[in-house]
Amino acid sequence: MGKIEKTAFYLGEEITPEQSTFFDKNGFIVFKNFLNRENVQLFLSEMKRVEAQFINEGIEKVNGIPVKYGEDGKGNKIVQRFCFLSQYSPPLHELVQSPPMHTLLQLLQPYEGRIAEDEKDGLVLNNYLRTYKSTFTHMGWHTDSPRDLFMGQRIMPMLNVGVHLDDCPFSNGGLRIIPGTHKQGFFKLMFGKKYFIDKKADPNEVGFDIEAGDLSVHDGRIWHRVEQSPYTDERSRRRVMYMPIVTGKYKPKTNASRTPIYHLLGKNAHH
Repeated sequence: MGKIEKTAFYLGEEITPEQSTFFDKNGFIVFKNFLNRENVQLFLSEMKRVEAQFINEGIEKVNGIPVKYGEDGKGNKIVQRFCFLSQYSPPLHELVQSPPMHTLLQLLQPYEGRIAEDEKDGLVLNNYLRTYKSTFTHMGWHTDSPRDLFMGQRIMPMLNVGVHLDDCPFSNGGLRIIPGTHKQGFFKLMFGKKYFIDKKADPNEVGFDIEAGDLSVHDGRIWHRVEQSPYTDERSRRRVMYMPIVTGKYKPKTNASRTPIYHLLGKNAHH
């Protein structure tokens, strides 16, 4: 069974040598208290405001990327996966372009990274809720790299930055990562596990005691999954925003963008 990763770091104006070494070795890092509680509440209220807008306007896709809908425990329609969320929210746009986010670019050195606010799926918000009718409660093993192949380009270094908006102790499920797998070869990257189908715990996986306001960063090539909560309804709720930091050619999305094949092939494609 997975064990809990206890290492705690804090994000300053620079990535420290210790933080850089830890990330290079393990392929992930968690920064505690990235947001204060007031900002967490602000972003949750922004999510609810945009959710009401999406539902009222019947928005099915943003820039070619499908919006995932579900139901809460009372039968109300909810958005379970937003994409390009910061384009609908000035406070979230400000967060995405804030100096601390740009500090994270240092983790990609020597590559030149950029915050992909209008590329890939932009700022994603995953709203996990385990109810009788919810379609989005967990996610099988995957890496974020095959998307590059689907887009007809070679696998490029990238980071996925998670901003956590709910407390999520290890016992409530959440992110699971296999440290060091960002350095695996191409064959293991593509065939080490069955993408999204395999949901079993790995003996080498680690999980986290996450608090609202924590920030996680993982290398796009690392194997990771999302464990289902053992609880139902509100106790199971986990809201996490993901922002990609990418390298390579700039490929912005617009309203005219086609739906990528990985979203058509499986409804499990996520952050």
